[in-house]
Amino acid sequence: MTIIVTGGAGFIGSNFIFYIMKKHPDYRIICLDKLTYAGNLSTISSMLCKDNFRFYKADICDKNAIQKLFEEEKPDMVVNFAAESNVDHSIDTPDIFLKTNILGAGVLMDACVKYEIKRYHQISTDEVYGDLPLDRPELLFTESSPVRVSSPYSSSKASADLLAMAYNRTYGLPVTISRCSNNYGPYQLPEKLIPLTIANAVNDKPISIYGDGLNIRDWLYVEDHCEAIDLILHKGRIGEIYNIGGHNEMQNINIAKTIFSLTIFIVFLDNFITFPIFEGSSVIITISAASIAAVSPLVSTIPNASCAIAIVISS
Repeated sequence: MTIIVTGGAGFIGSNFIFYIMKKHPDYRIICLDKLTYAGNLSTISSMLCKDNFRFYKADICDKNAIQKLFEEEKPDMVVNFAAESNVDHSIDTPDIFLKTNILGAGVLMDACVKYEIKRYHQISTDEVYGDLPLDRPELLFTESSPVRVSSPYSSSKASADLLAMAYNRTYGLPVTISRCSNNYGPYQLPEKLIPLTIANAVNDKPISIYGDGLNIRDWLYVEDHCEAIDLILHKGRIGEIYNIGGHNEMQNINIAKTIFSLTIFIVFLDNFITFPIFEGSSVIITISAASIAAVSPLVSTIPNASCAIAIVISS
């Protein structure tokens, strides 16, 4: 089985590659990434030496590059993580989002039709559903919830979903779509809420919360997301949309308060630093060296490295 993973050097894409390589060691993984600010080749550096892994730097909007890749690698499946995803950026420069998220997806699907790919999976977002009322906490989005987009980003993702369904009906392209809630975990960009709050806690800095902080988000651990995608690829029904959530809803302000209210010990190169994190667990967090450079001068001696950090809740 050969799978092309677009956006594979990004946060969720790289975690998906790690998951698949471990779960299906006999699969070939072809990673395609443009390496924008959201992609980091060092994240997947451990994969580059493997015989069943190849990396291509390319833009999914580049039709010639995509057609050449499909011709050379002859993939069985395509999983499209590649996307512009910063909501604020989509308001400032919507044209970039429309090009990558819609036209780029179209280029991929054209290649899938031409080369008779067994499955095209579109990674989408629950943001296409809009917002639920704060006074109705019992409500949940379902796959039949109406699409109520609220930004150029969510509009572009909803458009790609509709395009995928149209390719399924028009050309018979075997399509599945998944819409996930907010992910967190290793290799997440430091600008996102949880890693940013942790970084600020480490450095004794205040954290800015958008608005009053009462917005409620469902949080999904990235490896759980990857497991769900794997399940959809192998057992999902063609033409279906699948919601993927963690059933772990919290207000943004409570995320920040929880992180700041608990103390842990980080063991890193014999240096002990305390900062808050979630209660009740012992975990391993992987943080890029750049994002924790201020924690210890020793980190700066390992450029572009990723450091495994042991975290233990204090008594």
